[in-house]
Amino acid sequence: METSNAAAAGSDRAWELAAVRRIEADFQRSSDTHLIPLSLPGFPEVDLYLKDESSHPTGSLKHRLARSLFLYALCNGWLRQGTTVVEASSGSTAISEAYFARLLSLPFVAVMPAVTSTEKIAAIEFQGGRCHLVDDPSTIGSESRRLAAERGGHFLDQFTYAERATDWRANNNIAESIFQQMRLERYPVPEWIVSGAGTGGTVATIGRYVRYCARTTRVCAADPENSVFFDHYLTRQPDLCLHVGSRIEGIGRPRVESSFLPQVIDAMVAVPDVWSLAAMHELTARLGRSVGASTGTNLIATLACMAWMRERGVRGSVVTLLCDSGDRYRNTYYSESWLQQAGLGCQRERAALAVTLDTGQVADELSAAWRRAGELAPE
Repeated sequence: METSNAAAAGSDRAWELAAVRRIEADFQRSSDTHLIPLSLPGFPEVDLYLKDESSHPTGSLKHRLARSLFLYALCNGWLRQGTTVVEASSGSTAISEAYFARLLSLPFVAVMPAVTSTEKIAAIEFQGGRCHLVDDPSTIGSESRRLAAERGGHFLDQFTYAERATDWRANNNIAESIFQQMRLERYPVPEWIVSGAGTGGTVATIGRYVRYCARTTRVCAADPENSVFFDHYLTRQPDLCLHVGSRIEGIGRPRVESSFLPQVIDAMVAVPDVWSLAAMHELTARLGRSVGASTGTNLIATLACMAWMRERGVRGSVVTLLCDSGDRYRNTYYSESWLQQAGLGCQRERAALAVTLDTGQVADELSAAWRRAGELAPE
């Protein structure tokens, strides 16, 4: 019996080592993502850059997180050959995790809100995953735990482990990549780095890294409607909860997640959904390529940071994230009929935003709509 147990343990260990090697080999085959400059006429002394995370093999920022979560689970001994992997996700994380599950020949189940775009569902299934849809977005965590227990599988739990699975000191995390790519720019150390919060893991990684490297860069988190992160940042109340989910896929949560660390964030901006979508459409026109709605949320928060700099006569650079392509939202955010039906028609807001970007003067409608906290709070 002891010999049999030892043999089984040796087999598990050999599989784990091979799995880690496979993931690392995949990383070596991938290049870093581009940093795209975007000139805005109204802000001549502020250089804006978009970190294009849509160029990952699975098309979004979540590719980094999925890789880290799989390595974390493997190195903790939580995955074995044949283990069913389960995740609670609105789409992009699950797409990336399905990719890595297929790389390791592991079954994968994504527990998702029923309103998730059909394009994201198709992308998960293309990678070999299965989608388990729930009507109540607040139950995706509990339903994931149930499915994992039922199948003897493992719940990756991005909302708990995102902030610790990524090596925030280095290992080519997104913060290190940004600073490396900025070295030869006019203002190499950004005044602000802006990111939306889904799990909170990316913002935590950036906030920790700038402190670890003793950078003066400030970190701003962007939050959409139907999310508790902004109010938690203000109050630090851990039990905040909503009974509806964010309409901006990939960011915002109806409850405070373990990976959201407000103490490493210098400012937050709460962005109404109609302004996120207006920014998405305006940025798409200015880039000549489509972007997702969470990138629009980021742009509005970025604009708050740039306006803060302009008011204080601060010259410098700002970096934000282009999270994914708009191709995943052709039937939703890029459908005028869908927008109208959802009450999210944004032509008036887009026109006001275009004037803001071209003149540097924040439109009164936007000033009245967004909420700012931390270092961006109105004086």
